[in-house]
Amino acid sequence: MQQEREKFSSRLGFILISAGCAIGLGNVWRFPYITGLYGGGLFVLIYLLFLLIFGLPIMVMEFSVGRASQKSVATSFDVLEPKGSKWHAFKWFGMAGNYLLMMFYTTISGWMLAYLFFMVRGDFVGRTPAEVESIFGGLVASAGGSVFWMIITCLLGFGVCSLGLQNGVEKITKIMMSALLFIMIALVIRAVTLPNAAEGLAFYLLPNVNSIKEHGLWTIIYAAMGQAFFTLSIGMGSMAIFGSYVSKDRRLLGEGLNITILDTSVAIMAGFIIFPACFAFGVNPGSGPGLVFVTLPNIFNSMPLGQVWGSAFFVFMVFAALSTVIAVFENIISFGIDLFGWARKKSVIINLIAIIILAMPAALGFNLWSHIAPLGEGTNILDLEDFIVSNNILPIGSLVYVLFCVTRYGWGWDNFIKEANTGKGLKFPEQLRFYLTFILPIILLAIFVFGYIDKF
Repeated sequence: MQQEREKFSSRLGFILISAGCAIGLGNVWRFPYITGLYGGGLFVLIYLLFLLIFGLPIMVMEFSVGRASQKSVATSFDVLEPKGSKWHAFKWFGMAGNYLLMMFYTTISGWMLAYLFFMVRGDFVGRTPAEVESIFGGLVASAGGSVFWMIITCLLGFGVCSLGLQNGVEKITKIMMSALLFIMIALVIRAVTLPNAAEGLAFYLLPNVNSIKEHGLWTIIYAAMGQAFFTLSIGMGSMAIFGSYVSKDRRLLGEGLNITILDTSVAIMAGFIIFPACFAFGVNPGSGPGLVFVTLPNIFNSMPLGQVWGSAFFVFMVFAALSTVIAVFENIISFGIDLFGWARKKSVIINLIAIIILAMPAALGFNLWSHIAPLGEGTNILDLEDFIVSNNILPIGSLVYVLFCVTRYGWGWDNFIKEANTGKGLKFPEQLRFYLTFILPIILLAIFVFGYIDKF
């Protein structure tokens, strides 16, 4: 028997959950350190441009496919494709992307949970910078610790999803996202009033000519393109699912724009927290991925009420991580419901067990299996999983969505534009047809090819 499709109780719920899927560690962990690496202001400017020229149109396409089919990526192409075509084969690719993302994202989210626990317990109080660094090293090197916190993340995420769309996913994401924005504003106010904060803000907001000389303009452009792409979680159907839950009252461009603005605001605010703090406490803003785990506890240690601010910051990090986990888990649960007609509870239990087993290699890749270097010396299992998702599934998946929506061999331009423009609000401009049909696919292919050149 066909189950009735659940719906969001409010438009705000749809916007906050879709933004929650996009807002994750890419905004609050990756964006500041990549910005620091590529010299601040110029990078931010190019990043914003790319969000508009390809992030937003692809998001609208995913939402349209989801809303028109009323299905997740598991069956949405089956519903909309022309008879006899093979677009539905993409579902295995899209579903694999969601599982692969959770195979490593649950481990990093587990570290965030562990850090919140350490911070509340006072483990960082009075420690030297070297001792703070050793706490992160100890967490990652402990197989039991990594696996324990990964399992807690899975139980929390699937626990919320088991309550249903409105009572679980929507209600709890609304609370988390509201708290996240409130904590961020408090932390921004604290950071910009630190001594030497002005130097940090100048680094962050003013283009640095030396970074162009050091990295080359094309490298900075490619890095900004990549960040814009990954931050919105587009290309593997993780947005299409929320399109399938939304009513036909609103046009989809306005909704996509709201989500993009919310997503970008969180990334920009993370920079306003981290860069003034780096300059206030003499930390190198280009110190890479360890910026959050190693740098920030030292910063909080040297602040009055540091433990309180540190706990607030890691609550915010945990909420950012869990909002993505819950959104992607919701997608994964819908695969079982759409493909096999499972009840929600059954899909939750089967997928909880599956994700815990599938996430083991990433959790053990820093300790028991640290000798495995799949992409060459200095890499680990998590790097391989991230590479498959970020450099393969997202760009190729986005290309599939674009071609499906613009060519007559797929769903077609007329169907796409009719769905996108159903309801009230901002109209998707039909003048973009040439750009979306002939130029955007070339940009996506370029991202894919340069991802390989950059890696190898």
